Amino acid sequence: MRGLCRTGGRIVERESAVRRVREAYAQERISHEEMDARPGQVLAAATLGELASALAPLPAEDPGVTSTIGAAGGRIKRRGPWLVPRVLKVESAFGRVRLDLSRALMEHPVVDIELSLGTGSAVIIVPREAIVGTEGLSTGWKDLRYRPRRPSGPGAARIRLSGAMGYGRLRIRHAWR
Repeated sequence: MRGLCRTGGRIVERESAVRRVREAYAQERISHEEMDARPGQVLAAATLGELASALAPLPAEDPGVTSTIGAAGGRIKRRGPWLVPRVLKVESAFGRVRLDLSRALMEHPVVDIELSLGTGSAVIIVPREAIVGTEGLSTGWKDLRYRPRRPSGPGAARIRLSGAMGYGRLRIRHAWR
């Protein structure tokens, strides 16, 4: 069931698309006949456009979807192709955090990332064309390291960071490609 779809350097996991179809069926938003046909269309998609057209008839995902990644100690690491929820909470008492959004699928035009970090460093890599807002973010011990890129086009993803970071440095950078 797991497969990748490439278009213009962006990678999409078909597995997350199939999950979306199953959730729509479980919530009785699509018929049994659609449930039989839709996963085949998703798995047969060879491009991002084909995948989008297979998902287009589905009801939109709940924009209030929130996911939490947490660890008391150790590392939190996300990279490669992964589905970024509309709101992502990252909680870590001790340890390092590394979120690489450069190849992640962001289905929402605005993604909110709420940080609650105690001790340890954090690195967030955003897509090259993304617009990053850090107004709701407070750092305790060390300053935030982020150098904004030149303004992006109207279709660029918006990533808003909020929350607090205690002892450690937060570094945000744009992907090179």
